Amino acid sequence: MKRFVYLALAVATVGTAGVIRLARGSDHQDTPEVELNPATDMTDVYAFPGASADRTVLVLNTWAFITPAQTSSTYFDPNVLYQLKIDNNTDGLEDKVIQITFDGTGSDQTVSVRGPLVPPVVGAMGNRIATVPPAVSGPINTVLGSAAGMQVFAGWRDDPFFIDLEQFFRIIPDRKPVTGPLAQLPDTPSASAFRTPGIDYVAGFNVLSIVIELPTASLTAGGNPKIGVWGTTSK
Repeated sequence: MKRFVYLALAVATVGTAGVIRLARGSDHQDTPEVELNPATDMTDVYAFPGASADRTVLVLNTWAFITPAQTSSTYFDPNVLYQLKIDNNTDGLEDKVIQITFDGTGSDQTVSVRGPLVPPVVGAMGNRIATVPPAVSGPINTVLGSAAGMQVFAGWRDDPFFIDLEQFFRIIPDRKPVTGPLAQLPDTPSASAFRTPGIDYVAGFNVLSIVIELPTASLTAGGNPKIGVWGTTSK
């Protein structure tokens, strides 16, 4: 199973950054398939400048709408391969990949990160784990790695998202989830506007977040400061 979120970002090794035309994200529970398989549901992919001018942060969030009561019992799926793919020559194909896998279940779960490396397989079917040792590995909910190299955090995080989701599903009822409280909302075809002020509907909910900070030079190539970043999940 795969889902894609695409985000294109220009990142210069000297620390300047600019967004190029296409940027998509915030894609929570958009099909019944991923709603019923929340561990594969990518909610967001982010890329932004890191702690210093020569570093970049990449984020892949999964598993939307984890309630506080569910948080301590919700973990990454050890059968899913999570990947961040990087195009550094603007041809729309990944030139490097960061692969994230998990071992075990429960509070003893560990994360392993491989890459950035040349992808074992390029394209939509590129879900083969590279046969190299992890660059960083260790327990979840812990900052791993080094400040000079790659740093990794994988675990629960709050997911603020300002949208009047209840009103949205009344305005466009065919996008309603098939399960949960939002599925029970009555259709209101006459609804035409969001409520004011803005509503953080997911306040108090969490996601499972994979956060990786690393040297920008490990992502770029040939003096080209622009990279395209997208995420995939697969089994």
